[in-house]
Amino acid sequence: MKRTAFIAIIGRPNVGKSTLMNSMLGEKVSIVSSKPQTTRNRIAGILTKGEDQFVFLDTPGVHRARNRLGDYMMKSLRSSVRSADGVILIADAGYAPGEIEEKLIKQIKESGLSSILVLNKIDLVRREKLAETIASYASLHDFDAVVPTAAKTGKNVEEVIGEAERFLAPGEWMFESDDLTDQHERQIASEVIREKLLRVLNDEIPHGIAVAIEEFSEEGDMIRIRANIYCEKNSHKGIIVGKRGETLKKVGTFAREDLEEFFGVKVFLDLWVKVKENWRDSDYMLGSLGYNAKDID
Repeated sequence: MKRTAFIAIIGRPNVGKSTLMNSMLGEKVSIVSSKPQTTRNRIAGILTKGEDQFVFLDTPGVHRARNRLGDYMMKSLRSSVRSADGVILIADAGYAPGEIEEKLIKQIKESGLSSILVLNKIDLVRREKLAETIASYASLHDFDAVVPTAAKTGKNVEEVIGEAERFLAPGEWMFESDDLTDQHERQIASEVIREKLLRVLNDEIPHGIAVAIEEFSEEGDMIRIRANIYCEKNSHKGIIVGKRGETLKKVGTFAREDLEEFFGVKVFLDLWVKVKENWRDSDYMLGSLGYNAKDID
């Protein structure tokens, strides 16, 4: 009998949500960065094991919205929880719950959903500290399971999947057995390029960057991609391009390597940088980039 479940992965920025999902899937479908607020859209990662299909929803990290893009990200998070069959709350094993975690736990309680607490980065904390963290969360909510993990190394990730089986219910699958994500090829390309920008640039620039795929075409055994990188200031454009174009070239090289590995063919990547002031507060720009709040239930 086929079983399926939609499972929202929630938590504060930079706690390891995308890393956990990628590790559970055994493939990289959600971008990972040391910088916070990396994930902007809800991204589904699909894991099919035998008759069971898990649909993990990687969500934006909870933060105080300062523009229309931030509003969209928080609406996407709330929508993911409402549409889920279960919730995985991921938190740092070295810290007691803060205001963000308390808000998320309140949301879990209000939803009435079963929930798993994943305490990540256990490789960086002492056993005594982990025990204190577990106790502090237990005082706030009776989670169905608590799993300490190190998602980056894969430690105890299989245990998270095992505990997530409690969310499964009989029903037809929403995706094919070999599907890995619900993201279209253009979205995947856009996110890979944005990840490399996060990797190469300093801390101030990435939040004001978006990537739009203007051309995605298959030509025999090669994919041709042309992308616009939008930033908010001329000074930022200069930083992205770099001296003699070296920074943009580095971004392109890293992105092309990942895209060729993902698609399994040669990729020709053409990157352009354009300035769009205050695009994060423009409904038109947000909609054209795929961040349309009206599309979220």
